[in-house]
Amino acid sequence: MQTIQVAAVSINSPLGQTDKILNDMDGWCRKAADQGAEFVLFPELHVHGHCTPNTWELAEPVPDGPSTRRIIAMAETHQLFLSVGLCEKQRDIVYNTQILVGPAGYIGKQRKIHCSRDEVLFYKGGREIPVFDIGKCKIGTIICYDNQFPELARILALRGADVLLMPHAARIKTWDNTPESAAEARRYTHDYFISCYAMRARENACFAVLTNQSGRAGYVETYPKDSPNQPHHAGAALIFAPDGKILASTQREEIRDEMIVHELPSERLAAERSLPNYTLRTRRPELFAELVRDQVEC
Repeated sequence: MQTIQVAAVSINSPLGQTDKILNDMDGWCRKAADQGAEFVLFPELHVHGHCTPNTWELAEPVPDGPSTRRIIAMAETHQLFLSVGLCEKQRDIVYNTQILVGPAGYIGKQRKIHCSRDEVLFYKGGREIPVFDIGKCKIGTIICYDNQFPELARILALRGADVLLMPHAARIKTWDNTPESAAEARRYTHDYFISCYAMRARENACFAVLTNQSGRAGYVETYPKDSPNQPHHAGAALIFAPDGKILASTQREEIRDEMIVHELPSERLAAERSLPNYTLRTRRPELFAELVRDQVEC
């Protein structure tokens, strides 16, 4: 790995406003490039929204769909690597997909593997767990609820990932229209991410970059307005070092659009992986057969 400057953008993804979202993305890319970023992570399902009722109609092919083509153009214009969430359609099946593009074009994608809550009504789970080499580092992506399964981060690390990307559209805590309630939801969400995912970085000696959608994306008629299944996300972005320590973080008091930019120093990765207790060296996979046995009995 070589040292790389990364950005994580935590922003709202208002339902039904794909053109506006893509236009705003271009502005965030410009800001990130101006601050020296080489790689920018955007949230899960950012382009088309989280569980949008007309998801099937909005979903597009990858990499030949219009949104992916626009994102590729942004990457070329700003000379950035970009990871962006959208709804992918292949043979009329829709996937929750995070695409990866760079200045030279399309690189690859990660489909969300485990669908949470009502996501099963909209998306089919993926099957691949790829690692992509972007030159300065190798990256793997774990989308939102997939991060609850430690096996995915471990597989990516075993396949050579230096950096784990963690895009979210996480509905962790609801809030009302008071600033106090919004601040409570933001703090709770921020602390939840730290409690869960600092360890993913530490146990695999990888950098981890996390971002979440931020704000009320709208209301869907499927649920009551105060339902925790509404597409309302309290935001937050975090960057973890390979020892699990926080390198950069958004603020904890307000739900709003924001971005963090920070360097991932290659020496931090080398230091953790040279320790005697580097887990990928000392693990005993021959004892783990239970992990791949079917746990369901009929």
